[in-house]
Amino acid sequence: MDVLPAIDPFQRRLDELAANMAEPSFYSNPRRTAEVTKEHQKLSQLIADYRVYEKLGLEIEDMTAMQKEASADAELRELALAELPDLQRRRAAVHESILMAMIPPIPTDSRNTVMEIRAGTGGEEAALFAAELARSYQRYADNRGWKVQPMSSSGSERGGLKEVIFLITGTDVYKQLKFESGVHRVQRIPVTESNGRVHTSTVTVAVLPEAEEVDVQVDPQDLEITVTRASGPGGQGVNTTDSAVQIIHKPTGLIVTCADERSQIKNKAKAMTVLRSRLLQRREDEERAKYAAARKSQIGSGDRSERIRTYSFPQNRVTDHRIGLTLYSLPQVLEGAIDPLIAGLQKADFEERLAELTGAPLPTRSSRREEDNE
Repeated sequence: MDVLPAIDPFQRRLDELAANMAEPSFYSNPRRTAEVTKEHQKLSQLIADYRVYEKLGLEIEDMTAMQKEASADAELRELALAELPDLQRRRAAVHESILMAMIPPIPTDSRNTVMEIRAGTGGEEAALFAAELARSYQRYADNRGWKVQPMSSSGSERGGLKEVIFLITGTDVYKQLKFESGVHRVQRIPVTESNGRVHTSTVTVAVLPEAEEVDVQVDPQDLEITVTRASGPGGQGVNTTDSAVQIIHKPTGLIVTCADERSQIKNKAKAMTVLRSRLLQRREDEERAKYAAARKSQIGSGDRSERIRTYSFPQNRVTDHRIGLTLYSLPQVLEGAIDPLIAGLQKADFEERLAELTGAPLPTRSSRREEDNE
């Protein structure tokens, strides 16, 4: 049975939280109260499980010793033999539960998510695939009961999308989608190709945890806000007011534009949501870069410049290069059936974080990178 990390640091943290909760001012900040209470409950359960784990270990030792004792009653030896497998299964289950609880939680995992999808290399073909990829994520969200709220979009001549941004709200959205950030590559024969040649195009995806005002403080003096008349389809649907909003964050140069709503106020609110999320992501990327300098992540950094996945239409294949996972179900993936990909990435992330906690070596991953068919 694998040895667990020492429980002492977790016990000290539990004692520290208990002392905080005993202070008269503890309930003055409701948000902080909720966070501390939740952490206290989780650590309390962890300590309790650890004690159960130790108790089961002693029982297994007793049963094993009883089996080996020549002087033990035959009936007792038989009873020990029968009970031992169940004790070992229970201890293994508690062992896994403890390890999962020991891995530090990622605060942003429970956040809603801003998804930004942009056509990369490949012109119109890239824009068409960007639209397909956006629909795939929206169908996945629908299947999970999440809500998709459009933020902004820019179409192409043939019905594709040069850029689309939308907010997904629901339970653990960022936890499920955070590994989708990166370059998605598509290989297929474009509708404009007369010679039947396979072309390679790319689409970039950014997955940003929705930032709250308390996460990112934006100084109004740092913003340059302009409003323009949003373009419309004409007729009664044409926008006759200056409702499109563009926000420039002067310290970083980030630019956000939103024109989906007819209300200038709503467009500004949406644009600020995207801006705060980008600023939060930038801050987290900087912290991750410092950490990654010492150790390269097995499943990638989530950077939009990193090629993470290939969609090969001629071979009906989807390959995630980070974990070497290939699915031969391309149409289903584009209909939103991406659970196998997400589950594989989450498993790889769990194994990596577990290795950091225990010092155990990471499992070997295949790197079945497909050759470019350009």
